[in-house]
Amino acid sequence: MPPIPGSGLAKGLAVTLRTMTKKTVTAQYPETEPELPPRSRGVIGLFEENCTVCMLCARECPDWCIYIDSHKETVPPAAPGGRERSRNVLDRFAIDFSLCMYCGICIEVCPFDALFWSPEFEYAETDIHELTHERDKLREWMWTVPEPPALDPGAEEPKEIAAARKTADKLAAQQAQQAQPAQPSAPAAPSAPAAPAAPAAPSAPSAQETATNEPDPDAKGGTP
Repeated sequence: MPPIPGSGLAKGLAVTLRTMTKKTVTAQYPETEPELPPRSRGVIGLFEENCTVCMLCARECPDWCIYIDSHKETVPPAAPGGRERSRNVLDRFAIDFSLCMYCGICIEVCPFDALFWSPEFEYAETDIHELTHERDKLREWMWTVPEPPALDPGAEEPKEIAAARKTADKLAAQQAQQAQPAQPSAPAAPSAPAAPAAPAAPSAPSAQETATNEPDPDAKGGTP
């Protein structure tokens, strides 16, 4: 069946009319803040205390936009007779966000959790050189990093947390036992006074004693 002339135009006008009658959904930015997903990639924050200058992030960056400078310092031995050790001290940590492609490789390869994603994205500059954020600026972005999501309530508790909890409970029980004062022992119940012993009945004299006590008629001075 051949199409009716002008049906395509009518369908297009119907779509236009339906769209015109719907409520607009345009976000009025910047008056209205956008609702970003929880894992948005805005800017990278640096937690400097965790950085050991291992250079993994700079080596793995596909754009080579991370600049790190450091020097070595000698640490005295921790115990007498020990050996001195050397450690790396961070001098510069900068990220050029004009080159960064927000792949997140630097955050994933960091073995000490020194880099984090922040949802902040409003850091446009009129000068391209201002897009290179030094470590002080990267440290400020750490205050905008959201808290990690809660664990699945049905997930098994990690072994490290379970062991730490068991040790803490055992230590708390020992401290409570030491802090508890010693209970005084209950006094013993007084015993009933012993009944006086009955006097022993005199025993009858034996035959030998009777014979000994009788007077000998043959003895001198005895009665005839």
